[in-house]
Amino acid sequence: MPRSATGTLYRAQPVIRFSPNQIRQRRFTPVGLRRRGYARQEVEHFLHLVADDLADARAELSRIREENTRIKTALRQWQAEQARSRAPR
Repeated sequence: MPRSATGTLYRAQPVIRFSPNQIRQRRFTPVGLRRRGYARQEVEHFLHLVADDLADARAELSRIREENTRIKTALRQWQAEQARSRAPR
């Protein structure tokens, strides 16, 4: 994908971000008796599985971002200590 001058990605369309609750609460119009469709319970079960998976992924992403911040902070501290120890006295 092309990037802007700030390094962010250009998107042709806005990104739709669903929350796990939006997925769980999604309802579909039932089909008529003589039309094909999906079993309602199966669709709802699937939506709950997807919502749970999305919630887990978001929680993991949050943990990874926190760990990333912790590692960056520790690296900066280490670099500062190294610079001080190598500076002429």
